[in-house]
Amino acid sequence: MALTMKEVIVRANPLRTEIIESPMPTPAADEVVIKVVVTDSNPKDWKYAVLFGTECNAGDDIAGFIEAVGENVYEFKKGDRVAAFHVMGAPYGSYGEYSVAPAHTTWHIPKTTSFEEASTFPLAAMTAALGLYQELGLPAPWKPATKSTPLIVYGGSSGVGAFAIKLAKLSNISPIIAVAGNGIDYVKTLGADKIIDYRKGNVAEQLKEALEGQECFHAYDAISEHNSHLNIIPVLSKPSAIAMVLPGKDDDFPEGIQRKLVMVGTVHAEKFNTPVAALSGAKKNDDHFGFAMYRFFGRALANGILTGHPYTVIEGGLEGIEEGLKRLQDGKASATKYVYRISAD
Repeated sequence: MALTMKEVIVRANPLRTEIIESPMPTPAADEVVIKVVVTDSNPKDWKYAVLFGTECNAGDDIAGFIEAVGENVYEFKKGDRVAAFHVMGAPYGSYGEYSVAPAHTTWHIPKTTSFEEASTFPLAAMTAALGLYQELGLPAPWKPATKSTPLIVYGGSSGVGAFAIKLAKLSNISPIIAVAGNGIDYVKTLGADKIIDYRKGNVAEQLKEALEGQECFHAYDAISEHNSHLNIIPVLSKPSAIAMVLPGKDDDFPEGIQRKLVMVGTVHAEKFNTPVAALSGAKKNDDHFGFAMYRFFGRALANGILTGHPYTVIEGGLEGIEEGLKRLQDGKASATKYVYRISAD
């Protein structure tokens, strides 16, 4: 094994990246070291740098080969094809030649699944799953709904929103009413029962019409910006809940409408002390939920009942990450994730 590796540090103001040489990681007892083949970017990767001045290897979505395992790891061995969710804010993120992840948020990927597709799952798909099942309490795919359960998904073409629709379909949740804009053509392929185009305006009225008189008690706001939740609140019956990926303002949520903040870092919070975990607080055994759901993703991929998010490959490997982050910052991504090939298969 090499003694050093290259990794990307995301720098702040102006947004830029720097490739540095770092020591090779060594796994702790419950961790794995992964040779990164493909990684992708999430919006928080640039936001943490620009908004908070946090400079680090900000990548968290890993797809590659197991390089080494800790002494307590029993599921994996060197050479296994895996995807994994890195602990946000911890050293050795996915923007490097090698990355580290807890074994419980690492899972085997089928031979039929490309590393590019696998890399779109870890953060976005788990955020969707936590919101639907841990926060909103909707039926899981292995115990699907048996009655009509209307669900509004705002931001249906985003990574989180699209995975929320896909998982909700597997849970037999219906009708699913998706709200989208530029990515509306992609959302049409996901199987939502009705699709609202927010560009037409008066979203709340469009949602009321789409519900056709049915009461709705569950919503997932996968955008949670630009007052998106204010388009949903007037439509919901009480008591109801909205899963949010950003908190919004306390005063926006009237009595009977419960805000459920989804923080994907809680899948690491029971065992790993991270800033995100401390902010949200581990709850409802999210680490156990993460362990089970990531393995369900692998099985669902193998069975062909779940697919990844559309992706755009940005050339250049580690050097291409700056371009992807700047595209995200400029709002250029619609119904796609930016992925980077770091090494060969």
